Amino acid sequence: MRPPTPSLYDALRTRQQHGCKALAVLLDPDNLDENSLLHLLRLSAVHPVDYFFVGGSLVLSEHQAALIALIKQHSTVPVLLFPSHSLHLDGPADGVLLLSLISGRNPDFLIGQHVVAAPRLRASGLQLLPTGYMLVDSGRQTTASYMSGTTPLPHDKPGIAACTALAGEQLGLKLMYLDGGSGAQHPVSAAMIAAVREAVSTPIIVGGGLNTGEKVYAALAAGADVVVVGNHIEANPDFLGEVAGVVASFNRVVATA
Repeated sequence: MRPPTPSLYDALRTRQQHGCKALAVLLDPDNLDENSLLHLLRLSAVHPVDYFFVGGSLVLSEHQAALIALIKQHSTVPVLLFPSHSLHLDGPADGVLLLSLISGRNPDFLIGQHVVAAPRLRASGLQLLPTGYMLVDSGRQTTASYMSGTTPLPHDKPGIAACTALAGEQLGLKLMYLDGGSGAQHPVSAAMIAAVREAVSTPIIVGGGLNTGEKVYAALAAGADVVVVGNHIEANPDFLGEVAGVVASFNRVVATA
C-alpha cells in the first residue's frame, strides 16, 4: 500500500508554528520557455525554493501542463497551481491554491468559477488549499485587477485588509494571500502585513513588488510566512540567490532564538 501523500497545508502550518519562513517562485507559463525554466530549476537546486506556483492572470499559452511536467522531472519542490480561471487547472501539479478573491465584489471570482471547477477538482486528486486572495493597490492597475473587474484594497488602509482577512478566516479559508500583482510598483506595506498577521492565525502569503532583498526581509519581519517572487526572477534569474539567502538567514536567526 502506498503511503498517504503528505499534506501540503499541514506542512505549511507546521512551518508557521515554528516561525520558519518559506520562498515561493511564481512561474507564468506565458513568460517561460523550456530553456529558461531549466535554467531556473538549476538555480533552485543551489538556492533552495520551497514552492513553485504556476499560473497567471491570462495563461494564453497551451504549454502549462508541459512546463509542470518538466518541473516534476527535474525537481522535488512541490508545485501548486495559481489559477485565475477554471480552465487553468491542467498539469501534474501537487495542489492548487483555491483562490477566492475576497478583496473584490465580483461573484464570479468569489464563487462562480469555483462552481464550474468543482467536479474537475474532485476528480483531479489535487490537494486543495482554500485561499483568501486579496489584491492590494500597488501604484498601477494590474492584469489581475483588470481581468477580475475589481478594485484593489487601498495601499494605506491596513485596517480594511485586516477585517477582510478576518472575514475570510471566519468563512473557513485556510490561507491568506496579499498580492500587489504582477509588475507592482511597490510591495504590500509592512503595516498592512502586520495588521493582517494580528487579525488572523492562518499562514500569510505575500507577493508583488518584492524585487530587493530589503523588501523581502521587511515582508518576513512584518509577519509573512511565504514570500512570492515572480516577474523579477524572470527578468533577473540570479535574484533567486539573493532572495533565497534572505529567507535562509531569517530562518537561521529564528532557529537560534
